[in-house]
Amino acid sequence: MGSRTLTGPQLFLLGGSFLITLGSFAVLPYMSVLLHDRFGLGLGVVGAVLAVASLVQFSGGVVGAALAARIGLRATMLVALAVRTAGFAAFVPGLTRPVVAVTALFLVSCGAALYLPANKAYLVAGCGPERRPGLLAASGSAFNAGIALGPPAAAPFVLTSPAGLFTGVAVLFALVGAGHVLLPSVADESVGVKDTTVEDKTVEDKTVEDRTGEAAGVAAGSGLPPFAFTVLAVYVFMFFQHYLALYAVPRTSTAFYGAVLMGYAILLVVAQPLLARRLAALPYATALRLGFGAMAAGTSVLALGGRAGIAVGAVLLCLGEIVLFLKNDLEALARSAAPSATVFGRQRLAAGLGAFAAAVVGGQLYGVAERAAAVPVFWLVVSAQAVVLPALLVVWARGSARRRAGDGPVAAHRPR
Repeated sequence: MGSRTLTGPQLFLLGGSFLITLGSFAVLPYMSVLLHDRFGLGLGVVGAVLAVASLVQFSGGVVGAALAARIGLRATMLVALAVRTAGFAAFVPGLTRPVVAVTALFLVSCGAALYLPANKAYLVAGCGPERRPGLLAASGSAFNAGIALGPPAAAPFVLTSPAGLFTGVAVLFALVGAGHVLLPSVADESVGVKDTTVEDKTVEDKTVEDRTGEAAGVAAGSGLPPFAFTVLAVYVFMFFQHYLALYAVPRTSTAFYGAVLMGYAILLVVAQPLLARRLAALPYATALRLGFGAMAAGTSVLALGGRAGIAVGAVLLCLGEIVLFLKNDLEALARSAAPSATVFGRQRLAAGLGAFAAAVVGGQLYGVAERAAAVPVFWLVVSAQAVVLPALLVVWARGSARRRAGDGPVAAHRPR
């Protein structure tokens, strides 16, 4: 998508997305290390803190969508950025007080929850289905460009001069928030377009045999809601997000870990816009198989350890993220006539459920693997889940669809 197709506010939002993620990922990827090493919190406690913070950050998107419906998209983004600025500023006194640091983390998470649904809704406001893949991919690229630069830029300071780092990030967020004041107000109209209106009408007249055939389509994954697969995709991905630092830093270095995240984000920045239209045209079931397959392969390779295993595993997980995260959002928008902020809020809720479960389960699993001196097994367990859980969901959906189809004749011959 060339810049000539973007409005001034859209360009500003894309630039702001880069700066926001740059500041956030200068801090957040190192939170497990800071909480565990600097404050001496046990891995179980660290997992619980990250679980709650992730749940707030993602599932709070529903609150963000409701706030946007009440006060507007621009006002919601301003409130969110004010909260995040306060959170990063609070990390400075939190360096000597763990309770304050945890509170600061929750403030940052609350700000993200409020901001992202309004941001995406503002970006696609007034755009038809044909433009949404490109815009959402550009948004993802802007966020991931910040992810690429944030960790390596902060690596020399996060453990040696964290107070200066947190202060700088707070100032950056304050400046970005001030820029949002200049954005024009826009309405969050219903952008979800049901492309199957005629088909839905036809379904009412279909025979039982036709409905049974539809059950096979559901079994392939095409009829399952994006919400459910978003939960699973984020669940698998957040093991990588939360625990790669604990795994990679002791085996390599902080600099290498930062470089891996930078390379990961660069691949997202380049590949996601290039693949956006193809992913939009890809059958949903095929996208699910490709995405979860890549995540399963990536986490298996991480178990090999070493620089090569960590780097290749990260690349495979990146490909899985490109496919699943973008396709789930596009599918959710296409299936809903609700305002876009509401759709994105629901998707954030799904992501929150997945992230919460990953943090809770991951903290316990990683602790067990570490005590058993078998940390690579942790990644093999994650890989197995990436294969088994989506398959179980499809099996459950197949059974549900067949039961519904099987109830058809009985319902049809009941006396009225």
